[in-house]
Amino acid sequence: MTNFEQERNRMVARLEEEGFLHSSIVKKAMKKVKRELFVAKEYKQYAYVDEPLPIPPFTGKQTISAPHTYPIFYESLQLKKGEKLLEIGTGSGYGAALAREIVGKKGMVVTIENNRETFEFAKKNLKNAGYKDVKIVFGDGSKGYVKFAPYDKICVTASCYKIPQPLVQQMKENGKMIIPVGPTYPSQKLVLVEKFGNEIKQKVITHVVYVPLTGEYGYTS
Repeated sequence: MTNFEQERNRMVARLEEEGFLHSSIVKKAMKKVKRELFVAKEYKQYAYVDEPLPIPPFTGKQTISAPHTYPIFYESLQLKKGEKLLEIGTGSGYGAALAREIVGKKGMVVTIENNRETFEFAKKNLKNAGYKDVKIVFGDGSKGYVKFAPYDKICVTASCYKIPQPLVQQMKENGKMIIPVGPTYPSQKLVLVEKFGNEIKQKVITHVVYVPLTGEYGYTS
């Protein structure tokens, strides 16, 4: 039988050694959140392998991202306690659970998913893992979610050909957003967006491969 706690600690140690994980607050979250609860049962034994894994509806368009991508996103955002995060693309719910641990009880995590099967999968996972206060929404993530705007930080886990303007509008002053920008193939630039009044600054963090964001302000197919 797999010792998931042991595997989880090994994963964290490996990500530190490989230079992906630096922040103590992200490290603590990754040690606590049980990734095996967010993986489809067919792939549970691979929960701590550093690769993306298929999730419902198993069409190849939805995955739980490789573990090393989460510290890249959250450390670049400098996500911290008490902040309000909007996540576009809930996927398995694992990223939302990590974020909930990072922002703490005084923070808020809002996450949007536009595939019904994926949404239900994530909703069940978050509930089973004890993250009942994550606000999970079924809808078009490319439009953001104005109900709880503005947000300190926005995390987009799907690629866009350009940054959706509604997301920029829903950023707080001095807020940050991280988003993969570029063509659907072969890769995209992971861009950190910062908002200072009417000025928007962009910085390329690395290159990534993400499925396209669909919706009104994303890819249409």
